[in-house]
Amino acid sequence: MAEPLRILQVGAGAMGRTWLHTIAASPDAELVGLVDLDLGLAQQASESELAALVPIARSLSELVDATGAQAVVNVTVPAAHNAVNEEALRAGLPVLCEKPIAPTVADAQYIAGVAEQTGQLLMISQSRRYLNQFAALRTAAGELGRIASVSCEFARAPHFGGFREEMPYPLLVDMAIHQFDAARALLGSDPVGVYCESYNPGWSWYAGDAAATAIFEFPGGARFVFHGSWCAPGQETSWNSRWRVSGEHGTALWDGDNAPVTGDPVAAVPVGDQPEQTAGSLAEFVGCVRSGAPAQSDARSNVASLAMVEAAVRSATERRRIELAEVLAASS
Repeated sequence: MAEPLRILQVGAGAMGRTWLHTIAASPDAELVGLVDLDLGLAQQASESELAALVPIARSLSELVDATGAQAVVNVTVPAAHNAVNEEALRAGLPVLCEKPIAPTVADAQYIAGVAEQTGQLLMISQSRRYLNQFAALRTAAGELGRIASVSCEFARAPHFGGFREEMPYPLLVDMAIHQFDAARALLGSDPVGVYCESYNPGWSWYAGDAAATAIFEFPGGARFVFHGSWCAPGQETSWNSRWRVSGEHGTALWDGDNAPVTGDPVAAVPVGDQPEQTAGSLAEFVGCVRSGAPAQSDARSNVASLAMVEAAVRSATERRRIELAEVLAASS
C-alpha cells in the first residue's frame, strides 16, 4: 500500500477546518503542516480540529523543506489563490485549490499557464461533482443520446449577513459557479454563448441582484437554462438545485436530495458509494498525483466554469448575448 501523500494546507478559516477534517479522515493523505497569516488562528485550528499538532507557519516557504511536503491544499480567500498556487507550483508541488480558481478569468488563465509551465497539477475542488447522486445523474444523462436541454432551478432564502448581502451580483458570483460547472460536466463540453437577466425582487434583503435567469448555448445546439434566487422563501429547492436533463431517448430528473429517476415506467438510478464532496475531490487529487492521470477539473478546464460566471454577469450588465470567446479573448 502506498504511503499517504504528505500535504501542507494553506488557510485555517471556516472552510479550512472542513479540509482539516477531510485530510485527517483520508487513509491516502497526511497533514504535515498548516499555513496561515494569522498564526493564532492556525494554532487554534490545529489544537481544536486535529488529533495531533502539526507545524504551523505564515508562509509555505517556511515549511516545504522542513516537512517533506509532497502537495498543497489551498483554502485561502480567492484573492490569495494565485499567489499561493504559484508559489507552490514553482516549488514543484501539485495543488488542490478550493473554488473559484481565481477572482477573474484573466487571473485564472494566468495560473493555468503557470501550471502548464511547471508541469505540476493544479486541480480545482468543485466538490458538487463528487456527490454520488450527481454522478448517477451524469450516468443517466449519458444514456439519453443527444441532449437537447438541461435545466436547473435553485431557490433558497438564506440570510447570510456580511459581504454577500452587499455584492452587486451575489447569486451569480458567489453561488452559480456550482450549477454552471455541473452543467459542463453533464453536457461534456463548454458553452459558446449566454444571455442572462438578473434582478432583485422588491422584498429582497440583498443590495445587489439576488435572482437571475441564464440561457447558455452549448455546441450542437443544446441549451442549459439556469433559474435561481437567493430570496425565494417557501418551498425551497435543495442546495444542490433541482435538475432536468432531456435527450432523444428520454429524460432524467434529480431533486438534489434523492436518487435521480429516469425511464418509463420511472425508476431510480443506482447510486454509488464513493467519497463525496471534499473527500471526493481529495481522493481524485491523490490518485492523479500518483498516477499522472488528468483531473476532471484541472486548472485549464476550470477556467471555462469561471468564464461562464463572468459572461453571465457581463450579459446581465450589458443586456445582450455574450459569446464565451469574447470573455476568454479579453482576458488572455
